[in-house]
Amino acid sequence: MTLAHHVFNHLWQSTLFAMAAGLLTLALRTNRARQRYWLWLAASVKFLVPFSLLVGICSHLVWTAARPIALPGLYFVMEEINQPFRQSEIPAVSRTPVATAASNLAGLLPVLLPCLWFCGCAAVLFFWWMRWRRVSTALRAALPFGDGRELEILRRLERIAGIEKRIELVSSKSPLEPGVFGILRPVLWLPAGISDRLSDAQLEAIVAHELCHVRRRDNLAASVHMVVEAIFWFHPLVWWLGARLVEERERACDEEVLRQGSDPEVYAESILKVCKFYLESPLVCVAGVTGSDLKRRIEEIMTCRIADKLDFGRKLLVATMGIVAVAGPIAIGLMQAPQSRAQPQAAVAASFEVASVKPNRYGAAASTFRARNGSLHSTNVSLRDFIRWAYGVKDYQVAGPDWLTSQRYDIVAKAPAAVPDDRLMPMLQALLAERFKLAIHRETKERAVYALVAGKNGSRLHEVEAGREQSSGGRGSLSAQKMSMSQLADTLSQRVDLPVLNTTGIEGVFDIELKWAPDGDNANGPSIFTAVQEQLGLKLEQRKGPMEIIVVDHAERVPTEN
Repeated sequence: MTLAHHVFNHLWQSTLFAMAAGLLTLALRTNRARQRYWLWLAASVKFLVPFSLLVGICSHLVWTAARPIALPGLYFVMEEINQPFRQSEIPAVSRTPVATAASNLAGLLPVLLPCLWFCGCAAVLFFWWMRWRRVSTALRAALPFGDGRELEILRRLERIAGIEKRIELVSSKSPLEPGVFGILRPVLWLPAGISDRLSDAQLEAIVAHELCHVRRRDNLAASVHMVVEAIFWFHPLVWWLGARLVEERERACDEEVLRQGSDPEVYAESILKVCKFYLESPLVCVAGVTGSDLKRRIEEIMTCRIADKLDFGRKLLVATMGIVAVAGPIAIGLMQAPQSRAQPQAAVAASFEVASVKPNRYGAAASTFRARNGSLHSTNVSLRDFIRWAYGVKDYQVAGPDWLTSQRYDIVAKAPAAVPDDRLMPMLQALLAERFKLAIHRETKERAVYALVAGKNGSRLHEVEAGREQSSGGRGSLSAQKMSMSQLADTLSQRVDLPVLNTTGIEGVFDIELKWAPDGDNANGPSIFTAVQEQLGLKLEQRKGPMEIIVVDHAERVPTEN
């Protein structure tokens, strides 16, 4: 799967997670704001944590139990949610490619999209850097409070709040509102002359509000979301989440200030005075006092509505959603865990007595593969071919790195006693898992295939009496006796670049004679597609069809010692 598909899957998963968090906040709308705030923050952090990491980790766990029979439907739904955007390993082949403006643009997209993302990310970071520079300049010009009622109020509220590390208090000539700057060493700044505009009770309410931001570490959470916005600047939901976070954090601080005993009317009036004389903080990671919907906040403060604590039902709902969010990727990963890792244990009773596995050193042009009576002799054979034979699949049904084909090996193995040929397959599977650390899993996906269908005028085949099949052929020819349509489709699969499915509906066996130009040179004869149509009365049509493939999750290029 390409990087683009991973990105699309991650965006889909994060969007779905944020939507679920939004529905949950609706269920908690009568509860405390801090609970809704943590839900929105979790939705934001999810953009930085791809579920595919958890799925990948769990998919590499040892999975020895058989896959439950009753779960395929559920697994399919979970898999579609996990990665609805998937890439076909066997692309459709166009035999007459035409260069068009659309295809040229599609070819440039892998370059244009990263450049566009980088420009957007850089623009967002530059915009925030300019704002941060403005705040930082104002802070450097600020003067620390040596004494006065502002410092006395701060120290008294610190003791009440249980804050052991003293917060530095500075006075700034900047027209910005009171705010907290910094994460590890927060600094509380107050505009110069604020004492002349606020009474002691009002100033105490403002300071209490800012201390709530410090205890909750709101600047740290806001900085994390700023990273999310910089990376995913193109996603509207990310900016909407930022607004929800500011809204709920201010409400949470309002509720905390009122629970500490501040008079609602005094507190509301202090916020309005700050809004009247000072400007809002330009950065969300510098927590102030005037953020969010001011009118709605004042109404809630004046009504002094006491938010409900989470009852048992809502606690159960939140816990269930959290478990599902974590357990879902774990379950998908476990379901994808390569079953081949359990094969060495399952095949102990049916393993080779002796086996020699070595990389081929001679680079011979020819390959040999003989398996009979419990013995296996092979020379200059690729790991892909070993996998293909061990699992009974075609070459196009094996998906893995390129070296599976390029690297060649010599394997000589012998069982303790003569065994049927079909028993050699699980024995070879165990040998590959042991020596190459091979780990695979099976997937069924839609693939580009050829469908073998009857021609418009009917086939030109004549049924013969069933018997033992005999076939021969070389490059550009096929001669077979007593061959069924399924066998013909399998044979044609070896001659074309895609699998061939038998959809003729024709029963019985037939003698087949077929000749074509192997290189597609019409001067030397018809193509295999034309030959099938003209000589057999059949047709190869390109379609999409389901196919089970073997996906190689892991394999060691150098096998372990003999």
